[in-house]
Amino acid sequence: MKVTFAEARPQGAYALALPVWSESMLNERLSGLDENARRLAARAAEAQRFEREPAAIAETFYAEGESARRLLLAGLGGKRDDEALFERVGGALTAKLLTSGETRLVIDLSGLDVSGEDAARIGFGARARSWRYDKYRTKLAKKQKPSLEEIVIVGAGQGADVAWQRRSALLDGLFLTRELVTEPANIIYPETFVERVRVELEGSGVEIDVLDEGQMAELGMGALLGVGQGSVRPPRLLAMRWNGAGDANRKPVVFVGKGITFDTGGISIKPAAGMEAMKWDMGGAGAVAGAMKAIATRKARANVVGICVLAENMPDGNAQRPGDVVTSMSGQTIEVINTDAEGRLVLADAMTWAQRTYQPEVMIDLATLTGAMIIALGFEYAGLFSNDDQLADRLTSAGAASGDKLWRFPLGEAYDKQMDSPIADMKNAGPREGGSIMAATFLQRFVEAGTKWAHLDVAGTVWANKPGTLYDKGATGYGVALLDRFVADNYEK
Repeated sequence: MKVTFAEARPQGAYALALPVWSESMLNERLSGLDENARRLAARAAEAQRFEREPAAIAETFYAEGESARRLLLAGLGGKRDDEALFERVGGALTAKLLTSGETRLVIDLSGLDVSGEDAARIGFGARARSWRYDKYRTKLAKKQKPSLEEIVIVGAGQGADVAWQRRSALLDGLFLTRELVTEPANIIYPETFVERVRVELEGSGVEIDVLDEGQMAELGMGALLGVGQGSVRPPRLLAMRWNGAGDANRKPVVFVGKGITFDTGGISIKPAAGMEAMKWDMGGAGAVAGAMKAIATRKARANVVGICVLAENMPDGNAQRPGDVVTSMSGQTIEVINTDAEGRLVLADAMTWAQRTYQPEVMIDLATLTGAMIIALGFEYAGLFSNDDQLADRLTSAGAASGDKLWRFPLGEAYDKQMDSPIADMKNAGPREGGSIMAATFLQRFVEAGTKWAHLDVAGTVWANKPGTLYDKGATGYGVALLDRFVADNYEK
Protein backbone atom coordinates (compact mmCIF):
# COMPACT_ATOMS: atom_id res chain seq x y z
CA MET A 1 0.00 0.00 0.00
CA LYS A 2 1.33 3.42 -1.00
CA VAL A 3 1.41 6.42 1.35
CA THR A 4 1.82 9.96 -0.01
CA PHE A 5 1.46 13.51 1.32
CA ALA A 6 -0.33 16.39 -0.40
CA GLU A 7 -1.33 19.98 0.20
CA ALA A 8 -4.92 19.58 -1.04
CA ARG A 9 -7.47 16.86 -1.59
CA PRO A 10 -7.12 15.15 -4.97
CA GLN A 11 -9.76 14.85 -7.64
CA GLY A 12 -11.64 11.65 -8.36
CA ALA A 13 -12.96 8.78 -6.29
CA TYR A 14 -11.75 8.21 -2.76
CA ALA A 15 -12.95 7.72 0.79
CA LEU A 16 -12.46 10.77 3.01
CA ALA A 17 -11.33 10.60 6.65
CA LEU A 18 -11.47 13.62 8.96
CA PRO A 19 -9.69 13.19 12.30
CA VAL A 20 -11.41 15.11 15.10
CA TRP A 21 -10.06 16.27 18.47
CA SER A 22 -12.42 16.01 21.42
CA GLU A 23 -12.66 19.80 21.59
CA SER A 24 -12.95 20.39 17.82
CA MET A 25 -16.06 22.07 16.47
CA LEU A 26 -17.59 19.45 14.18
CA ASN A 27 -19.03 22.09 11.86
CA GLU A 28 -15.54 23.45 11.28
CA ARG A 29 -14.12 20.01 10.49
CA LEU A 30 -16.97 19.48 8.02
CA SER A 31 -16.74 22.93 6.48
CA GLY A 32 -15.66 21.61 3.10
CA LEU A 33 -18.98 19.80 2.64
CA ASP A 34 -22.35 21.21 1.67
CA GLU A 35 -25.03 21.76 4.30
CA ASN A 36 -26.88 18.50 3.65
CA ALA A 37 -23.67 16.47 3.92
CA ARG A 38 -22.69 18.24 7.14
CA ARG A 39 -26.07 17.56 8.69
CA LEU A 40 -26.00 13.91 7.61
CA ALA A 41 -22.46 13.38 8.99
CA ALA A 42 -23.34 14.94 12.33
CA ARG A 43 -26.48 12.82 12.70
CA ALA A 44 -24.62 9.65 11.69
CA ALA A 45 -21.93 10.34 14.30
CA GLU A 46 -24.55 10.85 16.99
CA ALA A 47 -26.39 7.67 15.99
CA GLN A 48 -23.16 5.67 16.24
CA ARG A 49 -22.40 7.15 19.69
CA PHE A 50 -19.23 8.67 18.35
CA GLU A 51 -17.59 10.48 21.26
CA ARG A 52 -14.28 11.24 19.53
CA GLU A 53 -12.34 8.79 21.70
CA PRO A 54 -8.94 7.80 20.25
CA ALA A 55 -9.23 5.66 17.09
CA ALA A 56 -13.05 5.52 17.25
CA ILE A 57 -14.68 5.81 13.83
CA ALA A 58 -18.08 7.02 12.67
CA GLU A 59 -18.99 6.21 9.08
CA THR A 60 -21.51 7.62 6.62
CA PHE A 61 -21.97 8.35 2.91
CA TYR A 62 -22.97 11.61 1.31
CA ALA A 63 -23.90 12.58 -2.22
CA GLU A 64 -21.26 14.29 -4.31
CA GLY A 65 -22.40 14.98 -7.83
CA GLU A 66 -23.85 11.79 -9.25
CA SER A 67 -21.87 9.52 -6.90
CA ALA A 68 -21.60 8.87 -3.18
CA ARG A 69 -18.50 9.43 -1.11
CA ARG A 70 -17.67 7.45 2.03
CA LEU A 71 -16.89 9.74 4.99
CA LEU A 72 -15.11 8.59 8.13
CA LEU A 73 -14.83 10.69 11.26
CA ALA A 74 -11.85 9.46 13.31
CA GLY A 75 -11.53 10.32 16.98
CA LEU A 76 -8.31 11.79 18.35
CA GLY A 77 -9.41 12.22 21.97
CA GLY A 78 -7.81 15.04 23.90
CA LYS A 79 -4.37 13.75 24.87
CA ARG A 80 -1.93 15.35 22.45
CA ASP A 81 1.30 13.97 23.97
CA ASP A 82 0.48 10.32 23.31
CA GLU A 83 3.06 9.18 20.73
CA ALA A 84 1.01 6.14 19.78
CA LEU A 85 -2.20 8.10 19.16
CA PHE A 86 -1.68 8.84 15.49
CA GLU A 87 -0.48 5.31 14.74
CA ARG A 88 -3.67 3.99 16.33
CA VAL A 89 -5.81 6.27 14.18
CA GLY A 90 -4.01 5.22 11.00
CA GLY A 91 -4.34 1.57 11.94
CA ALA A 92 -8.04 1.89 12.72
CA LEU A 93 -8.76 3.53 9.36
CA THR A 94 -6.95 0.79 7.45
CA ALA A 95 -8.68 -1.94 9.44
CA LYS A 96 -12.01 -0.35 8.51
CA LEU A 97 -11.32 -0.01 4.80
CA LEU A 98 -8.76 -2.67 3.86
CA THR A 99 -11.27 -5.05 2.25
CA SER A 100 -14.11 -2.52 1.83
CA GLY A 101 -13.81 -2.09 -1.91
CA GLU A 102 -12.30 1.39 -1.55
CA THR A 103 -8.99 1.75 -3.36
CA ARG A 104 -7.92 5.19 -2.13
CA LEU A 105 -8.27 6.93 1.23
CA VAL A 106 -7.67 10.64 1.79
CA ILE A 107 -6.95 11.64 5.39
CA ASP A 108 -7.38 15.40 5.74
CA LEU A 109 -5.48 16.94 8.66
CA SER A 110 -5.98 20.53 7.56
CA GLY A 111 -6.63 22.89 10.45
CA LEU A 112 -5.67 20.40 13.17
CA ASP A 113 -2.28 21.94 13.99
CA VAL A 114 -0.41 18.64 13.78
CA SER A 115 3.22 18.14 12.84
CA GLY A 116 4.80 16.34 9.93
CA GLU A 117 5.94 13.70 12.39
CA ASP A 118 2.33 13.17 13.48
CA ALA A 119 1.27 12.79 9.86
CA ALA A 120 4.03 10.24 9.27
CA ARG A 121 2.82 8.30 12.30
CA ILE A 122 -0.67 8.11 10.80
CA GLY A 123 0.84 6.75 7.60
CA PHE A 124 2.94 4.28 9.57
CA GLY A 125 -0.06 2.96 11.49
CA ALA A 126 -2.12 2.69 8.33
CA ARG A 127 0.50 0.77 6.39
CA ALA A 128 1.52 -1.43 9.32
CA ARG A 129 -2.09 -2.54 9.77
CA SER A 130 -2.40 -3.33 6.06
CA TRP A 131 0.16 -6.16 6.15
CA ARG A 132 -1.13 -9.59 5.21
CA TYR A 133 0.54 -12.79 4.09
CA ASP A 134 -1.70 -14.42 1.49
CA LYS A 135 1.13 -16.29 -0.23
CA TYR A 136 -0.39 -19.72 0.36
CA ARG A 137 -4.05 -18.82 -0.17
CA THR A 138 -5.24 -20.06 -3.55
CA LYS A 139 -8.92 -19.29 -2.96
CA LEU A 140 -10.11 -15.98 -1.57
CA ALA A 141 -13.58 -14.55 -2.00
CA LYS A 142 -13.65 -11.10 -3.53
CA LYS A 143 -14.82 -9.56 -0.25
CA GLN A 144 -11.80 -11.06 1.53
CA LYS A 145 -9.23 -9.59 -0.82
CA PRO A 146 -7.56 -6.30 0.14
CA SER A 147 -8.71 -3.41 -2.03
CA LEU A 148 -7.08 -0.38 -0.41
CA GLU A 149 -4.05 0.59 -2.48
CA GLU A 150 -3.23 4.19 -1.58
CA ILE A 151 -3.46 6.63 1.31
CA VAL A 152 -3.07 10.35 0.70
CA ILE A 153 -2.48 12.49 3.78
CA VAL A 154 -3.48 16.11 3.26
CA GLY A 155 -2.35 19.10 5.35
CA ALA A 156 0.57 17.22 6.88
CA GLY A 157 2.73 20.25 7.58
CA GLN A 158 6.49 20.59 7.34
CA GLY A 159 8.79 17.60 7.62
CA ALA A 160 6.31 14.85 6.77
CA ASP A 161 8.36 13.43 3.92
CA VAL A 162 11.55 13.31 5.99
CA ALA A 163 9.73 11.74 8.92
CA TRP A 164 8.14 9.23 6.57
CA GLN A 165 11.54 8.04 5.30
CA ARG A 166 12.44 6.81 8.76
CA ARG A 167 9.01 5.32 9.36
CA SER A 168 9.18 3.58 5.99
CA ALA A 169 12.52 2.01 6.95
CA LEU A 170 10.96 0.77 10.16
CA LEU A 171 8.10 -0.76 8.17
CA ASP A 172 10.60 -2.60 5.96
CA GLY A 173 12.08 -4.20 9.06
CA LEU A 174 8.70 -4.87 10.62
CA PHE A 175 7.42 -6.62 7.52
CA LEU A 176 10.55 -8.79 7.27
CA THR A 177 10.03 -9.93 10.86
CA ARG A 178 6.37 -10.72 10.29
CA GLU A 179 7.22 -12.67 7.16
CA LEU A 180 9.87 -14.77 8.92
CA VAL A 181 7.59 -15.49 11.88
CA THR A 182 4.60 -16.32 9.67
CA GLU A 183 6.32 -18.74 7.30
CA PRO A 184 5.82 -22.43 8.15
CA ALA A 185 8.69 -24.46 9.52
CA ASN A 186 9.08 -26.51 6.33
CA ILE A 187 9.88 -23.25 4.53
CA ILE A 188 11.87 -21.34 7.17
CA TYR A 189 14.44 -23.45 9.01
CA PRO A 190 18.01 -22.50 10.00
CA GLU A 191 19.56 -22.62 6.54
CA THR A 192 16.67 -20.90 4.74
CA PHE A 193 16.30 -18.28 7.49
CA VAL A 194 19.89 -17.29 6.77
CA GLU A 195 19.34 -17.14 3.02
CA ARG A 196 16.09 -15.16 3.32
CA VAL A 197 17.81 -12.57 5.50
CA ARG A 198 20.87 -12.48 3.26
CA VAL A 199 18.68 -11.59 0.28
CA GLU A 200 16.77 -8.97 2.28
CA LEU A 201 19.98 -7.24 3.42
CA GLU A 202 21.81 -7.42 0.11
CA GLY A 203 23.22 -4.02 -0.78
CA SER A 204 22.33 -2.53 2.60
CA GLY A 205 25.89 -2.30 3.89
CA VAL A 206 25.34 -4.95 6.55
CA GLU A 207 28.24 -7.41 6.86
CA ILE A 208 27.07 -11.01 7.25
CA ASP A 209 28.89 -13.95 8.82
CA VAL A 210 27.47 -17.44 9.27
CA LEU A 211 28.72 -20.26 11.48
CA ASP A 212 27.82 -23.83 10.51
CA GLU A 213 27.78 -26.87 12.76
CA GLY A 214 31.43 -27.69 12.09
CA GLN A 215 32.57 -24.23 13.16
CA MET A 216 30.30 -24.40 16.20
CA ALA A 217 31.86 -27.70 17.21
CA GLU A 218 35.36 -26.22 16.92
CA LEU A 219 34.27 -23.38 19.21
CA GLY A 220 32.88 -25.80 21.77
CA MET A 221 29.21 -24.82 21.42
CA GLY A 222 27.93 -28.02 23.00
CA ALA A 223 24.77 -26.43 24.39
CA LEU A 224 23.63 -25.14 21.01
CA LEU A 225 24.60 -28.28 19.12
CA GLY A 226 22.85 -30.47 21.69
CA VAL A 227 19.53 -28.80 20.91
CA GLY A 228 19.91 -29.23 17.17
CA GLN A 229 21.24 -32.78 17.08
CA GLY A 230 17.79 -34.37 16.88
CA SER A 231 16.92 -32.64 13.60
CA VAL A 232 17.96 -33.23 10.00
CA ARG A 233 18.05 -29.43 9.70
CA PRO A 234 21.50 -28.38 10.98
CA PRO A 235 21.80 -25.31 13.21
CA ARG A 236 23.26 -22.01 12.11
CA LEU A 237 24.48 -18.83 13.79
CA LEU A 238 23.87 -15.70 11.74
CA ALA A 239 25.75 -12.49 12.58
CA MET A 240 24.82 -9.17 10.94
CA ARG A 241 27.08 -6.17 11.55
CA TRP A 242 26.21 -2.55 10.78
CA ASN A 243 28.99 0.01 11.24
CA GLY A 244 27.23 3.36 11.00
CA ALA A 245 28.92 5.32 13.77
CA GLY A 246 31.80 6.51 11.62
CA ASP A 247 34.24 4.83 14.00
CA ALA A 248 34.71 1.12 13.37
CA ASN A 249 36.45 0.73 16.73
CA ARG A 250 33.49 1.97 18.76
CA LYS A 251 31.97 -0.90 20.75
CA PRO A 252 28.72 -2.07 19.18
CA VAL A 253 25.29 -2.58 20.62
CA VAL A 254 24.66 -6.33 20.28
CA PHE A 255 21.27 -7.97 19.91
CA VAL A 256 20.93 -11.75 20.23
CA GLY A 257 17.73 -13.46 19.09
CA LYS A 258 16.52 -16.96 19.87
CA GLY A 259 15.68 -18.70 16.60
CA ILE A 260 14.14 -22.11 17.26
CA THR A 261 12.49 -22.49 13.87
CA PHE A 262 10.30 -25.25 15.23
CA ASP A 263 10.05 -26.50 18.79
CA THR A 264 8.50 -29.89 19.45
CA GLY A 265 10.00 -29.86 22.92
CA GLY A 266 12.38 -32.64 21.90
CA ILE A 267 12.19 -35.80 24.02
CA SER A 268 10.28 -33.73 26.61
CA ILE A 269 7.68 -33.41 23.88
CA LYS A 270 4.93 -30.82 23.99
CA PRO A 271 1.20 -31.70 23.86
CA ALA A 272 -0.09 -32.07 20.31
CA ALA A 273 -2.81 -29.44 20.67
CA GLY A 274 -1.44 -26.10 19.57
CA MET A 275 2.00 -27.39 18.65
CA GLU A 276 1.66 -25.87 15.18
CA ALA A 277 2.15 -22.48 16.81
CA MET A 278 5.73 -23.41 17.63
CA LYS A 279 6.82 -22.24 14.21
CA TRP A 280 7.05 -18.78 15.83
CA ASP A 281 9.50 -19.89 18.49
CA MET A 282 12.01 -17.99 16.38
CA GLY A 283 10.26 -14.68 17.07
CA GLY A 284 13.28 -13.25 18.89
CA ALA A 285 15.58 -13.96 15.95
CA GLY A 286 12.95 -12.61 13.58
CA ALA A 287 12.82 -9.36 15.55
CA VAL A 288 16.62 -9.01 15.48
CA ALA A 289 16.71 -9.55 11.71
CA GLY A 290 13.95 -6.98 11.17
CA ALA A 291 15.60 -4.47 13.47
CA MET A 292 18.88 -4.79 11.55
CA LYS A 293 17.06 -4.14 8.29
CA ALA A 294 15.37 -1.05 9.71
CA ILE A 295 18.61 0.26 11.23
CA ALA A 296 20.59 -0.26 8.04
CA THR A 297 17.86 1.08 5.75
CA ARG A 298 17.70 4.40 7.58
CA LYS A 299 21.53 4.49 7.86
CA ALA A 300 21.59 4.72 11.66
CA ARG A 301 24.66 6.49 13.05
CA ALA A 302 25.56 3.65 15.38
CA ASN A 303 27.47 0.39 15.41
CA VAL A 304 25.03 -2.49 15.85
CA VAL A 305 25.41 -6.26 15.62
CA GLY A 306 22.46 -8.61 15.31
CA ILE A 307 22.93 -12.30 16.04
CA CYS A 308 20.32 -14.96 15.26
CA VAL A 309 20.99 -18.36 16.82
CA LEU A 310 19.03 -20.88 14.77
CA ALA A 311 18.12 -24.51 15.43
CA GLU A 312 15.23 -26.94 15.21
CA ASN A 313 14.28 -28.93 18.32
CA MET A 314 13.15 -32.39 17.22
CA PRO A 315 12.78 -35.80 18.97
CA ASP A 316 14.55 -38.33 16.75
CA GLY A 317 16.85 -41.20 17.79
CA ASN A 318 19.80 -38.83 17.98
CA ALA A 319 18.07 -36.20 20.11
CA GLN A 320 19.53 -35.28 23.47
CA ARG A 321 17.85 -36.85 26.48
CA PRO A 322 16.77 -35.50 29.85
CA GLY A 323 19.73 -36.10 32.14
CA ASP A 324 22.39 -35.53 29.48
CA VAL A 325 25.26 -33.21 30.38
CA VAL A 326 26.59 -30.77 27.76
CA THR A 327 29.55 -28.41 27.84
CA SER A 328 28.90 -24.86 26.71
CA MET A 329 31.33 -22.60 24.86
CA SER A 330 31.96 -20.81 28.15
CA GLY A 331 33.32 -24.06 29.59
CA GLN A 332 30.44 -24.38 32.06
CA THR A 333 28.60 -27.70 32.11
CA ILE A 334 24.82 -28.05 32.00
CA GLU A 335 22.59 -30.92 33.07
CA VAL A 336 19.67 -31.00 30.66
CA ILE A 337 16.70 -31.59 32.93
CA ASN A 338 14.11 -30.70 30.30
CA THR A 339 14.77 -30.74 26.55
CA ASP A 340 11.89 -28.28 26.13
CA ALA A 341 13.98 -25.67 27.96
CA GLU A 342 16.08 -25.43 24.82
CA GLY A 343 16.03 -21.70 24.08
CA ARG A 344 18.27 -20.87 27.02
CA LEU A 345 20.77 -23.50 25.83
CA VAL A 346 21.21 -22.00 22.36
CA LEU A 347 21.32 -18.49 23.80
CA ALA A 348 24.03 -19.45 26.28
CA ASP A 349 26.51 -20.27 23.52
CA ALA A 350 25.41 -17.36 21.31
CA MET A 351 25.88 -14.91 24.18
CA THR A 352 29.35 -16.24 24.96
CA TRP A 353 30.36 -16.00 21.31
CA ALA A 354 28.91 -12.48 21.01
CA GLN A 355 30.83 -11.20 24.02
CA ARG A 356 34.14 -12.72 22.99
CA THR A 357 33.81 -11.69 19.36
CA TYR A 358 32.45 -8.13 19.68
CA GLN A 359 33.12 -6.92 23.27
CA PRO A 360 29.70 -5.19 23.21
CA GLU A 361 28.78 -1.86 24.73
CA VAL A 362 25.57 -3.57 25.79
CA MET A 363 24.10 -6.98 24.99
CA ILE A 364 20.35 -7.56 24.74
CA ASP A 365 18.77 -10.91 24.01
CA LEU A 366 15.20 -11.46 22.82
CA ALA A 367 13.54 -14.83 23.17
CA THR A 368 10.15 -16.50 23.22
CA LEU A 369 11.57 -18.24 26.25
CA THR A 370 8.86 -19.24 28.71
CA GLY A 371 5.15 -19.92 28.85
CA ALA A 372 5.40 -18.64 32.41
CA MET A 373 5.87 -15.14 31.00
CA ILE A 374 2.47 -15.33 29.34
CA ILE A 375 0.93 -16.42 32.65
CA ALA A 376 2.58 -13.45 34.38
CA LEU A 377 1.95 -10.67 31.85
CA GLY A 378 -0.53 -11.95 29.31
CA PHE A 379 -0.06 -10.51 25.84
CA GLU A 380 0.40 -6.80 26.56
CA TYR A 381 3.97 -6.60 27.85
CA ALA A 382 7.23 -8.50 27.39
CA GLY A 383 9.33 -9.29 30.43
CA LEU A 384 12.57 -7.42 31.10
CA PHE A 385 15.50 -8.68 33.16
CA SER A 386 18.79 -6.82 33.47
CA ASN A 387 22.00 -6.54 35.47
CA ASP A 388 22.15 -2.78 34.86
CA ASP A 389 19.53 -0.27 36.03
CA GLN A 390 20.35 2.38 33.43
CA LEU A 391 20.05 -0.13 30.60
CA ALA A 392 16.73 -1.35 32.01
CA ASP A 393 15.41 2.21 32.24
CA ARG A 394 16.46 3.01 28.68
CA LEU A 395 14.80 -0.09 27.33
CA THR A 396 11.62 0.61 29.28
CA SER A 397 11.52 4.16 27.88
CA ALA A 398 12.09 2.91 24.33
CA GLY A 399 9.32 0.38 24.84
CA ALA A 400 6.86 3.01 26.03
CA ALA A 401 7.70 5.30 23.11
CA SER A 402 7.56 2.58 20.45
CA GLY A 403 4.53 0.72 21.75
CA ASP A 404 6.55 -2.46 22.39
CA LYS A 405 5.99 -2.33 26.13
CA LEU A 406 8.25 -3.91 28.78
CA TRP A 407 7.85 -4.80 32.46
CA ARG A 408 10.88 -5.44 34.64
CA PHE A 409 11.31 -8.54 36.80
CA PRO A 410 13.86 -9.26 39.55
CA LEU A 411 17.05 -11.31 39.56
CA GLY A 412 19.11 -12.34 42.58
CA GLU A 413 21.17 -14.87 44.44
CA ALA A 414 18.16 -16.63 45.97
CA TYR A 415 16.95 -17.50 42.49
CA ASP A 416 20.43 -18.36 41.23
CA LYS A 417 21.00 -21.05 43.88
CA GLN A 418 17.98 -22.96 42.60
CA MET A 419 19.72 -23.53 39.25
CA ASP A 420 22.57 -25.55 40.77
CA SER A 421 22.89 -29.16 39.60
CA PRO A 422 24.10 -32.12 41.69
CA ILE A 423 26.08 -33.45 38.73
CA ALA A 424 27.10 -30.39 36.65
CA ASP A 425 27.69 -26.68 37.08
CA MET A 426 24.00 -25.98 36.58
CA LYS A 427 20.76 -27.44 35.29
CA ASN A 428 18.71 -25.95 32.50
CA ALA A 429 15.40 -25.94 34.39
CA GLY A 430 14.52 -24.94 37.92
CA PRO A 431 11.29 -25.15 39.90
CA ARG A 432 7.98 -24.27 38.28
CA GLU A 433 7.48 -21.24 40.49
CA GLY A 434 9.01 -18.11 38.97
CA GLY A 435 9.73 -19.98 35.75
CA SER A 436 10.61 -16.88 33.72
CA ILE A 437 12.95 -15.66 36.44
CA MET A 438 14.65 -19.06 36.56
CA ALA A 439 15.25 -18.92 32.80
CA ALA A 440 16.73 -15.43 33.04
CA THR A 441 18.86 -16.51 35.99
CA PHE A 442 20.26 -19.34 33.88
CA LEU A 443 21.18 -16.89 31.10
CA GLN A 444 22.84 -14.53 33.56
CA ARG A 445 25.42 -17.22 34.30
CA PHE A 446 26.73 -16.68 30.77
CA VAL A 447 27.11 -12.91 31.10
CA GLU A 448 30.78 -12.14 31.50
CA ALA A 449 32.19 -9.62 33.97
CA GLY A 450 31.69 -6.04 32.86
CA THR A 451 29.00 -6.76 30.27
CA LYS A 452 25.81 -4.72 30.54
CA TRP A 453 23.05 -7.16 29.67
CA ALA A 454 19.30 -7.35 29.36
CA HIS A 455 17.03 -10.28 28.60
CA LEU A 456 13.63 -9.74 27.00
CA ASP A 457 11.16 -12.62 27.26
CA VAL A 458 8.82 -11.93 24.36
CA ALA A 459 6.81 -15.16 24.52
CA GLY A 460 3.45 -13.39 24.73
CA THR A 461 4.03 -10.60 22.24
CA VAL A 462 5.39 -11.93 18.92
CA TRP A 463 2.10 -13.59 17.91
CA ALA A 464 -1.49 -12.50 18.42
CA ASN A 465 -4.69 -14.52 18.32
CA LYS A 466 -6.79 -11.42 17.70
CA PRO A 467 -6.24 -8.20 15.74
CA GLY A 468 -4.37 -5.31 17.36
CA THR A 469 -3.82 -1.66 16.58
CA LEU A 470 -1.06 -2.27 14.04
CA TYR A 471 -1.58 -5.89 13.05
CA ASP A 472 -4.17 -8.49 12.19
CA LYS A 473 -4.20 -11.95 13.77
CA GLY A 474 -0.77 -13.54 13.53
CA ALA A 475 2.75 -12.16 13.61
CA THR A 476 2.98 -8.77 15.31
CA GLY A 477 6.58 -7.79 14.56
CA TYR A 478 7.15 -7.06 18.25
CA GLY A 479 10.67 -5.92 19.05
CA VAL A 480 11.60 -4.20 15.79
CA ALA A 481 10.35 -0.74 16.79
CA LEU A 482 11.68 -1.24 20.32
CA LEU A 483 15.24 -2.02 19.25
CA ASP A 484 15.26 0.68 16.59
CA ARG A 485 14.05 3.30 19.08
CA PHE A 486 16.55 2.13 21.71
CA VAL A 487 19.42 2.64 19.28
CA ALA A 488 18.12 6.00 18.05
CA ASP A 489 17.56 7.42 21.54
CA ASN A 490 20.81 6.28 23.14
CA TYR A 491 23.52 5.66 20.54
CA GLU A 492 23.00 8.19 17.74
CA LYS A 493 23.37 11.43 19.65
